[in-house]
Amino acid sequence: MKLRVVVLGAGFGGLELSTILSDTLGDRLDLTLIDKNDSFFFGFSKLDVMFGRKTPDDVRLAYRNIVKPGVRFRQEIITAIDPEARRVATDSETYDADVLVVALGADYDPDATPGLVEGGNEFYSFSGAERLREVLPTFSTGHAIVGVTSTPFKCPPAPSEAALLLHDYLTARGVRDACKITLVMPFGVPIPPAPASSKALLAAFAERGVTFIPKHLVRALDPARGVAILDDQSEMPYDLFLGIPKHRVPDVVAASGMTENGWIPVNPKNLETRFPGVYAIGDVTSVGTPKAGVFSEGAARVVAASLIASLQGNERPLPYAGAGSCYVEFGGDRVGRIDVDFLSGPSPTGSFVEPSVALVREKQNFGSNRRARWFGL
Repeated sequence: MKLRVVVLGAGFGGLELSTILSDTLGDRLDLTLIDKNDSFFFGFSKLDVMFGRKTPDDVRLAYRNIVKPGVRFRQEIITAIDPEARRVATDSETYDADVLVVALGADYDPDATPGLVEGGNEFYSFSGAERLREVLPTFSTGHAIVGVTSTPFKCPPAPSEAALLLHDYLTARGVRDACKITLVMPFGVPIPPAPASSKALLAAFAERGVTFIPKHLVRALDPARGVAILDDQSEMPYDLFLGIPKHRVPDVVAASGMTENGWIPVNPKNLETRFPGVYAIGDVTSVGTPKAGVFSEGAARVVAASLIASLQGNERPLPYAGAGSCYVEFGGDRVGRIDVDFLSGPSPTGSFVEPSVALVREKQNFGSNRRARWFGL
């Protein structure tokens, strides 16, 4: 009898889970992978698109390339999730599962920040990065602000990366001296769990003339006056605003009754929800790790190992450690790496590998290895 698995969301977590289960179970698996989109992209590729280093078509990986034993991909819009019955309805069909895995990530809500849609830009969505690809060439003088509007948010290094790459972009165009760059973040330092990485980023900001404003959020924009309003009601004039918008669970998840305080709570050891046979992984959860693909991928491995152990009578896997590595663009064709562990000890710990050209290649290999494993490309 085949194990019926329905996976909602074909991001890092959904792709990794589907791959492991297919590789291990083969024709004993009946897995349906559902996503509303027709293609995948790595989160870091949005910066490549935004700054014109790659075209949108260069970074998209079509889901039609997924050909794995026991796995079928469906491009459909999920309309309802019933976690008690482990049943999912889409705009095309209804699916019942022995195991349901919710990996739908976090949606963006730019309307939650007054003035952001009318007078700013966001670069966390693919469409936002595409728009900025056209906007950035028109910016040649004035004040650019990279600002976080709400917490939690995906990929904590990304705002720092955007500020440093914007410096490089404006320098290459010969207009950097006419521009000011400010980064507004809610943390006291750029990457709190990894002090060495924060020290390196702060040094990079100082070297490049990027102003770092810690412990603040941008609560609103006033486009008519050209000012960003911070959480202490202070104001900063701007000519270009690059925002990190408010994150929230997708509407269909909120309507499912699975969330508490805005996110899906899970057992941090095995990612199980309070509903039997229902797991949640990645950005849609409140598990206690950053919202980044590498952590969703790690969670998927734990869920896969748990399902395989139950099916084959193996020992239960080790609990989820919340560990992962994040690559950080420092500009100047150099990349650093942060290795962090959020759950295996009493408090999060992190280490830092200094930026280098070698890590540029390592980051490229990170992407190419997953492209080969998940898509066969």
